[in-house]
Amino acid sequence: MYTRLLTPPKKKSFFLFGPRGTGKTTWLKAQFPRALYFDLLDAEVYNDLLARPHRLAQMIPEGWQEGVVLDEVQRVPALLHEVHRLIESRRLTFVLTGSSARKLRRAEVNLLAGRALTSFMYPFTVQELGKDFTLPHALRFGHLPSTFQEHDPSRYLESYVTTYLREEVQQEGLTRNLGAFSRFLEVASFSQAQLLSISAVARECAVHRKVAENYFSILEDLLIAVRLPVFAKKAKRRLIAHAKFFFFDAGVYRALRPRGPLDTPEDIDGAALETVVFQELRAINQYGQHGYAMYFWRTASGHEVDFILYGPKGLIAIEVRRSDRVSDEMLGGLRTFLKEYPLARAYLLTGGGRDRWEGKIRVLPVEIFLRNIDSMLAPVN
Repeated sequence: MYTRLLTPPKKKSFFLFGPRGTGKTTWLKAQFPRALYFDLLDAEVYNDLLARPHRLAQMIPEGWQEGVVLDEVQRVPALLHEVHRLIESRRLTFVLTGSSARKLRRAEVNLLAGRALTSFMYPFTVQELGKDFTLPHALRFGHLPSTFQEHDPSRYLESYVTTYLREEVQQEGLTRNLGAFSRFLEVASFSQAQLLSISAVARECAVHRKVAENYFSILEDLLIAVRLPVFAKKAKRRLIAHAKFFFFDAGVYRALRPRGPLDTPEDIDGAALETVVFQELRAINQYGQHGYAMYFWRTASGHEVDFILYGPKGLIAIEVRRSDRVSDEMLGGLRTFLKEYPLARAYLLTGGGRDRWEGKIRVLPVEIFLRNIDSMLAPVN
């Protein structure tokens, strides 16, 4: 079992969000071996608490001190009212996991009104994997824990995207037309690491724009996709308005992305490499409590930087390229960004080569960056 970077709050109730398959249950059972555990994916437990949420109090022994885990709590949002009451009346500590925030946001308890912290679990990070990390595996299969255990990771990922996603959508009652949603998932995969045009996706799927917008919202609610906004703080240049789109894991993206004779490795592998960097930045930013907000940057004239991190520790610009050869064109977006934000730290991540400087831009292989990402995000002394 790999040691996760996430550490639980001490003696404080908290939500733990993350897509299914990221290892939330395994981590919880290791962290809280003596806690009472209620799995709301279990039909008997689910039906019982759905019909009578107040029964939760009766299932917890009087004077219990070891904590209570409610796994997949979004399936019974009404339980949050009971949890709120038990935190107040019996001083119980709860761990509440969820793979969807949609129903919880609609619950009137407002995520327990600050009485519980919020944490997220992501796929494995490079630091967690240690010597078992390889860039080829990350690019092909991503970092979901089961891809390191299954004999055939490709089949697992196919099952994940065909079974889990559809089951989750069906259970949540998010859409009646699963066929249209399945087509949408394939079309959306072509937007990976790209500017997102909802109108273009809607046309490709032959659905109304509002339907496509709702589908993207479903992906975000299920925590399996993210729209990255454009960085526009004190902008002097005219910027584009579209967000950038990512599925949360490179392996999930690859499993959804159709492949054919007209698809080049550059089309698929370039987006996969950018996704690996994206998911690592998200995870380490939270686990390390760096406090950055994540953006990308693109001007109306076409100058672009893949990732912008902005927060108390500074401003960081990161461009990701699959090639190991550095050209002026590859450095152009970063150079333009530095003219507008000269205090920024700038990185160009490449597929190989050596660690060096091009003016104010540090050029280094992506694998070196990933293995040292925590220090790369730290402020410069």
